[in-house]
Amino acid sequence: NASLVRERILATLDRWLADEGMAPVQPLSGEDLMHAVSRGAAYYGLARQGRGVRIRGGVPRTYYVGVESAMPSVPGFPAPIKALAVVAFGMEEGTSAPIPGREFGLVVGQPAEFRFFTSAVRKNDDPGELIEDYGEELEELAPMEVSFGVGENSSEIVPVSFETVVTETGMLQLWCVARDGRRWKLEFNVRERVA
Repeated sequence: NASLVRERILATLDRWLADEGMAPVQPLSGEDLMHAVSRGAAYYGLARQGRGVRIRGGVPRTYYVGVESAMPSVPGFPAPIKALAVVAFGMEEGTSAPIPGREFGLVVGQPAEFRFFTSAVRKNDDPGELIEDYGEELEELAPMEVSFGVGENSSEIVPVSFETVVTETGMLQLWCVARDGRRWKLEFNVRERVA
């Protein structure tokens, strides 16, 4: 909207076009850019109510959380990691999925590290599938270290199940749900480019 910026962009484009022997840019007029986002948000709201066309894309990859094996640890060797599918390829924004039949021990009251993985090739893994031998098919994302509060106890291991939510803005929320109803949330952006 700033005239100085607009003129600079047009001058640069016109210079490039002149170097190629082409006509200068013809800027569009009549569009109020300040209202474009608000109109888009209003249309999205109408589409959510069934009064418009909603374009759906879904999550472009399958996402996993690393789960340590329950095997006895061997000094000097890290515990084997299995990958639990938490978001299926194509899961649509604005939807949620409980992870059925799986319960894990979550350490609360002290820092815990969560390892996340993603795959563009494993497109048929459903939430809840536990992958033991994934080789090169999964790419590890940066680990996330969090500390969940526990109340008056210093720390404890709480049995939890997972529930995933992909928000309309592309945020993956991995909820750790305890048997007693307590909930803790991990969140990251699934629309960011995976390095």
